[in-house]
Amino acid sequence: MTSIPQERLRLVGQAEPVAAPGTLSWTMNLDDADSPRDIIDAIGLAPFINGDQPHARGVELEHVKPEAPLCPEGARILRTDDDDGTKTVLAVGDGWTLRVVRRANGTAQLNVCATTAELAAQIIETCGADATAAPEPDVTQVPMGFWHMGSHGPQRRVRPISGATWPEIAGNYSAEAAAGIGRLMAVRAADVSGRLVLLHGPPGTGKTSALRALAREWSGWCQVDCVLDPEVLFASPGYLMEVAMGVDSYDEAKRRWRLLVLEDCDELIRGTAKESTGQGLSRLLNLTDGMLGQGRDVLVAITTNEQLSRLHPAVVRPGRCLAQLEVGPLSQTEAGVWLDRELSGVPRPVVGAEGMTLAELIQARDDRARIDATPAVTDTIGGYL
Repeated sequence: MTSIPQERLRLVGQAEPVAAPGTLSWTMNLDDADSPRDIIDAIGLAPFINGDQPHARGVELEHVKPEAPLCPEGARILRTDDDDGTKTVLAVGDGWTLRVVRRANGTAQLNVCATTAELAAQIIETCGADATAAPEPDVTQVPMGFWHMGSHGPQRRVRPISGATWPEIAGNYSAEAAAGIGRLMAVRAADVSGRLVLLHGPPGTGKTSALRALAREWSGWCQVDCVLDPEVLFASPGYLMEVAMGVDSYDEAKRRWRLLVLEDCDELIRGTAKESTGQGLSRLLNLTDGMLGQGRDVLVAITTNEQLSRLHPAVVRPGRCLAQLEVGPLSQTEAGVWLDRELSGVPRPVVGAEGMTLAELIQARDDRARIDATPAVTDTIGGYL
């Protein structure tokens, strides 16, 4: 028996004559992979595509109140979909079409198209009015921006991160490292000299933990942003300019210092950076004290596993670094003190002469056994024929 493939369902939008300016004909193909939400998305875009409502506007809301309607009073509901806690609503009114996606995590996305830009803005404002609640303050949380290059250009998202205070974690570092990091924590805007913060040392020594604490200590005067794709940042002048300009540079009342965090950028600052990254090193230096950095209150923090002697001399030259900190293992004595404090009354492991990194100490404290699958070694000689 021969099966006949089923033809896909085709929805053809009603459009003005092709000669009419600003109009488009459109077709939507549906199959069993499409969901009701896909249908709502398509119907919601139809007035924008065919030019009846050519002005669009959207907004993301966080901490949305459960009782917030997110829809103007008197709106006519065309479609609804409730799937795994995400509720999608399509509503219309006089001259506008609204799509609302409300998620179980308390966030929502509003998209509206309207006959005028003013009407689109008015609908968004009406839906968002008194729709969100200020979150309960959590002193352990610090807002951090995360940059990446998306399909529509540079994107920035703000998310809360946990950050301990410096006194709470100072004991996780060697005496030399703790003294330097402590001085960095105390820096304020008026104290800034160099624009580069360099933390170098072996993996697992607490460089990232120190930066999270720094974000909390500096939260009153400096916004901390993490660049997730630094290799793309310094390869794209447009991306670099967007990040350097920041999101509040045009509003002097909101303008603050910003710290850009670039983690594990060994290839960007090692001695062979000129050959391996091309213009990447030059653009980094230009951001810290060149023309690009002029007028921009921007600091750059870089973590690297490279030794100081292997870094490019232009990076570590005098006057460029606000801080140049080596974060290494705790010494044998310091590691013993750390274990005695964290494992009071419990037998602790023996610390070798080389000391222990913070990661090794935490593993010893929490007894986190690594899961291994190592083939057994036998003394028999043989093999498959």
